[in-house]
Amino acid sequence: PSAVLTPAPHPDAARWLPGALFNAAESALTGHDPDGTALIWAAEGSPADLKRMSLGELGRRCARAAESFRAAGLVPGDACALVLPMGPEAVIAYLGLILAGCAAVSVAESFSAAEIAARLRISKARAVVTQTALTRGGRSLPLYTRVCEAEAPRCIVLGDKAAANGDAAPLRPGDLSWEAFLELGSARAAAQAAQVRGLATPADSTINVLFSSGTTGEPKAIPFTHTTTLRCGTDAHFCQDVRAGDAVCWPTSMGWMMGPWLVFAALYNGAAVAMFEGAPTSREFGEFVQAARVNVLGLVPSIVKAWRASNCMHGLDWSALRAFSSTGEASAPQDCLWLSARAGYKPVVEYCGGTEIGGGFLSCSPLQPQAPSTFTTPTMGMVPVLLPDAGEPSPHGDAAPMEGELTIVAPALGTAQRLLNRDHAEVYFEGMPSLVPGGPPLRRHGDRFERLPGGAYRARGRSDDTMNLGGIKTSSLELENAILAGVSWVREAAAVAAPPPGGGPDRLEVFVVGDQKSEAPEDLRAACQQAVSKHLNPLFKVHAVRVRESLPRNAANKLMRRLLRDEIQPRAKM
Repeated sequence: PSAVLTPAPHPDAARWLPGALFNAAESALTGHDPDGTALIWAAEGSPADLKRMSLGELGRRCARAAESFRAAGLVPGDACALVLPMGPEAVIAYLGLILAGCAAVSVAESFSAAEIAARLRISKARAVVTQTALTRGGRSLPLYTRVCEAEAPRCIVLGDKAAANGDAAPLRPGDLSWEAFLELGSARAAAQAAQVRGLATPADSTINVLFSSGTTGEPKAIPFTHTTTLRCGTDAHFCQDVRAGDAVCWPTSMGWMMGPWLVFAALYNGAAVAMFEGAPTSREFGEFVQAARVNVLGLVPSIVKAWRASNCMHGLDWSALRAFSSTGEASAPQDCLWLSARAGYKPVVEYCGGTEIGGGFLSCSPLQPQAPSTFTTPTMGMVPVLLPDAGEPSPHGDAAPMEGELTIVAPALGTAQRLLNRDHAEVYFEGMPSLVPGGPPLRRHGDRFERLPGGAYRARGRSDDTMNLGGIKTSSLELENAILAGVSWVREAAAVAAPPPGGGPDRLEVFVVGDQKSEAPEDLRAACQQAVSKHLNPLFKVHAVRVRESLPRNAANKLMRRLLRDEIQPRAKM
């Protein structure tokens, strides 16, 4: 590159690594010992039956997948969606697309057909890699049929136990099995097996399209670039202390930001990606962590809370763990201490950022003491600034304890500078103050934080109409639309979230106005839960439903969810 950063008057016009041409997948696949382990995995039912793949073998398989994507008709710049759980084939497809100069589109396998269809439409995906079904708790849950219901373009379909038993749905005309797909590129890839070469493109080229819920209902399409991956690798090194030879495990999938993050966080640092093909709330997951000798384990607080309630991890040997990491939602101090004790009181590294950031803006450091559920430092190159409800912007380094909306100084390495379906400057900068008179506007993010005496930070939830449920960001509007679509007697709905007493992950509560007020509270909750599961995502859990004669609105008829949030918040603070 001609420079590390070319500044500009507006942060979105600045350019990182101008003039650089590279391929992030090639860098990940060729930067360390080819004989070192790159992937470790096991399946539900046999958590200690570990499979391993070296970095060299992974590179050869990704190169073959890249040739197969080309042979299937994809050209550089085309988008292909990944709708499947985390496993070796998901990593191979993801890196193979990037090697070929294409963009992987991250779509969570838990979404409804309508939500999958929306993301395929927004991204203009020309193909989809998916799987016949998901296996969870011994049950086979159809996935390919749901993708077909979304009117997906040509599909490349992995099999599972249902397919092996002949129980899977037949493929549509034109769709391919994973094995048939790989045959398309086998000859040319075999001739080039000695080298892994990716299409080198400018640093700000799109390699991955991810989605984040917005307050307008339609998800924001966020491009990851080659530069974004540098944020993944540096955060993992400096915050989670990921080292060469480590095994790094983080229950996720390519449908969420932490899937791509995990791949680059591990491979850039010479570590292995450890994947369990099953439910992370089961004891089998813990047995996999034990067998794989995982060194860094990332989690969402909801998983930790479930482990603590069931005590399913009792007696396991997690002595290989050097650190935990927690992200996706606010954690409870008691849960952090409990988790730390599972591995001889190893640190729990808090990590907060977002899809738009490509990683984190606040975290912890292995060099600093920390209290449970607090953040001790900005990540590399980040300058967080608190906007108190009254007063001037307060950048990191100010001594005064306070609470406010957290913003960041842009540009920052890895942070998105455009959206595919919205005006980026309008969403993140419009109406924002500057840190210094005449300076660029601060970048909006939407999280509230408290700065504690001593300079550490504590998460205080969202400042907008979005929420994090089980580590997944969603919007009030998406939840409300799902309930209105699925519960016939509900005329109005308002979805808000607040932490339980003692802190921890937010719980979803729904206020409704309707024609059926005589149902028992549990029946009301079950009806809304069914609607949310069917029309949005079954991973979102409705904690309670409350019937009202009307919902609070302002003079412009805008729903005032903040008042409802304030109504349930006092109970959460008792």
